[in-house]
Amino acid sequence: MNPVRIITISREFGSGGRTVGREVAERLGIPCYDKELVAKIARESGLAEEFIKENGEYAESANAFLFNWALAAGAGGGSLPVSDRLYVIQHNLIRDLAEKEPCVIVGRCADYILRERTDCMNVFLHADMQFRIDRILRLYGEAPEKPEKFLLDRDAKRKTYYKHYTGRQWGVVQNYHLTLNTAFLGIERCVDMVLEAARTH
Repeated sequence: MNPVRIITISREFGSGGRTVGREVAERLGIPCYDKELVAKIARESGLAEEFIKENGEYAESANAFLFNWALAAGAGGGSLPVSDRLYVIQHNLIRDLAEKEPCVIVGRCADYILRERTDCMNVFLHADMQFRIDRILRLYGEAPEKPEKFLLDRDAKRKTYYKHYTGRQWGVVQNYHLTLNTAFLGIERCVDMVLEAARTH
């Protein structure tokens, strides 16, 4: 077995995936790519970071044929919709980062993009609705008008995005090496368990 160099974190919105990813990276002394990846995609695409943050895991394309052609060619392709160009850029960046150095990558289909690597561990984090609602209220201060609907909509868009670009079902346990319930276990224990799993692989 190859030692784990790369950890990908997939997560339900509001479950604490970003926090777990950052703490895992900090304790391992390696980079965590979340907002940093957004900044890199912005530089490559010339688009605003805010736009990428809002569309990079939620947008979908109607032209899968052109997208697959551009991905195979390794280029963005001027005729592609913006969402597809963004995915091609982030796909290439994630592969380059994994090749370059040990790191933690949050979201953006990284588990699928790096699926052929034997030094990559894929984690999925989920939590019950009330935990997630309480968490977004604490973190963002302002409550969406209908917080449960807000969370369900975000997850539905992630599912659609993931299915479109990977052909797989988002959140299905067979796609991951480790799935954890952050509400049941707590954020810190989840961090410990991810680290333990990576170290003992």
